[in-house]
Amino acid sequence: MSKKIKKGDLVQVLAGKDKGRTGKVLRMVDAGKKVLVEQINIHRLHRKARNSNEQGGIISKEAPLDTSNVALVSPSTGKPVRVGFKSVTDSKGVERKVRVVHKTDEVLDPVS
Repeated sequence: MSKKIKKGDLVQVLAGKDKGRTGKVLRMVDAGKKVLVEQINIHRLHRKARNSNEQGGIISKEAPLDTSNVALVSPSTGKPVRVGFKSVTDSKGVERKVRVVHKTDEVLDPVS
């Protein structure tokens, strides 16, 4: 199954406490249903020291967001866009499925 959002994409948050902020996707969680976005949806965890040489304290880390709450940011316009798919023939004559911006038909994935 093709994904509209992939690791390394720049996304904007559409809903929640970080609405309007943008960040890079660090990884996909739950088979692509959720995403971990860099410096977005930060949760603070209270950790107890397990060893005598380990220090406990409060740790801040990203929590997953649902993919429906983020939108891909277009590289050309810098605005959130909807993503579709299109078949494109590459230089070797092989047909490949690529992601495109709905409004402008701009290809998001590089085709070799």
